[in-house]
Amino acid sequence: MRLRYALIPVLAFAAVAVARAQQPPPRKPPSLAPATPATPGTQAAPEATVSPDTVVLTIGTEKMTRAQFEELLSALASNGRPATTPAAKRQVAQQLSELLSLAQEARKRKLDQTPAAKELIQIQADQVLAGLLSRQISLEVKVDEPALRAYYDSHKSQYEQVKASHILIRFKGSQATLKPDQKDLTDEEALAKAQDIRKRLLAGADFATLAKAESDDPGSAAAGGSLGSFPRGQMVAQFDQAVFSLPSGQLSEPIKTPFGYHIIKVDERGSRSFEETRPEIEKQLRPQLTRETIERLQKQTPVNMDESYFGK
Repeated sequence: MRLRYALIPVLAFAAVAVARAQQPPPRKPPSLAPATPATPGTQAAPEATVSPDTVVLTIGTEKMTRAQFEELLSALASNGRPATTPAAKRQVAQQLSELLSLAQEARKRKLDQTPAAKELIQIQADQVLAGLLSRQISLEVKVDEPALRAYYDSHKSQYEQVKASHILIRFKGSQATLKPDQKDLTDEEALAKAQDIRKRLLAGADFATLAKAESDDPGSAAAGGSLGSFPRGQMVAQFDQAVFSLPSGQLSEPIKTPFGYHIIKVDERGSRSFEETRPEIEKQLRPQLTRETIERLQKQTPVNMDESYFGK
């Protein structure tokens, strides 16, 4: 069988799929982890009974083993298109069948022998190679310790977190659910009620007790209004801005969000440590370092354009 690439972009991964499909089955298929034994009363997954070198897909003259098909699925997953369920795998097989059936007919008509087709095939081959190189660079690139710490130090505000409580008073049309037999307050009535609750708190009323009795957030009301600890960006914008600017131990003025009016109290303020945020920072920096590495490699190849044709 010959190694070749698809001429039509039916699937983003077509070139890799066709190339893998046309290679002969490997003499020593990659080892696969043994299937987890099925518990009593259950059936093993279908693939657990199929050996890696078994042909699982035949399209005209082309055959693909389980090992080759799963290598294709792995390539799909790396491009953000994982196929893990039987239905998803069948869809991939069907799309691949549509592609290869047309490609086989095109070869019968010798369309692959035209100068234009050969040029397109080469371009698609280059695209596949460039994509594989980018993936390899992304896996190999190292984010050094100084870069990680420098990013953490310059973005510390992103890693702030607070432990806070709130009392929510909903108004008509808000996203908070109206309780059975609860009066549907107007915006003005809800604001007045929130202001009254704040006065009672300033006068010494217990926050947790009022939250359990008055808050329209059932999730936190049962816990005395506690929202636990959370970082920036987890709450709606108006709430997030207020809670991260509020000094610890103080009560906010009523803060309006799509859910209603909130009386907020910050119980503790802190910041996630470098060790806690390291994996997150590395994930953020890796694409940037990958792009920089690719750009350096691209600059190593001389490129000249005819200005009389392309212009300046």
